[in-house]
Amino acid sequence: SRSALFAQLNQGEGITKGLRHVTDDQKTYKNPSLRAQGGQTPSPTKSHAPGPRAPHSHSSQKHAPVFELEGKKWRVEYQEDRNDLVISETELKQVAYIFKCNKSTLRIKGKINSITIDNCKKFGLVFDNVVGIVEVINSKDIQMQVMGKVPTISINKTEGCHIYLSEHALGCEIVSAKSSEMNVLIPQDGDYVSTFSKPLRTFSGASLSHVLRD
Repeated sequence: SRSALFAQLNQGEGITKGLRHVTDDQKTYKNPSLRAQGGQTPSPTKSHAPGPRAPHSHSSQKHAPVFELEGKKWRVEYQEDRNDLVISETELKQVAYIFKCNKSTLRIKGKINSITIDNCKKFGLVFDNVVGIVEVINSKDIQMQVMGKVPTISINKTEGCHIYLSEHALGCEIVSAKSSEMNVLIPQDGDYVSTFSKPLRTFSGASLSHVLRD
């Protein structure tokens, strides 16, 4: 109760009368045997050991594959082990964006404005005609075959890219930057022959024909 508490506080110096006197043999600094034993037993303290935590997943998050036409943009994303991907209904104003597709192949029929391959691995692309540009960015082990015409192919930050040109695509300009293991092949006698390998900066169709003749 409050009255009992105030009564104890009001004792002043008399409050220590109830304390037990400690003799010299109980004092650690005067008794070597107690010091050897570690002194008085310490009061128990709360354990600060961390409790079990939920394991963190370091695996990359799985995304649902996408294969759809969004306005004028074909989206082909997160495709894995697919060799039956075909875009057959194309228009001149449409573009194709291929993102994070692995171990897959895409066939694009007809004529399209542009194609972008971004962050793909072991990916194959076969297309008929592109009126703008075909870009490969941040990718690895890419194979590309041109069945018709394309004015420009750009390869950036890519490791391993093999380009198969048709007879109609020999006027294509190929530009690369920060890329390695590149190879350009053109048709000859019903087969493809390699005309140029990395280092490759800018390589036009006229130069391709000149190298082939030599």
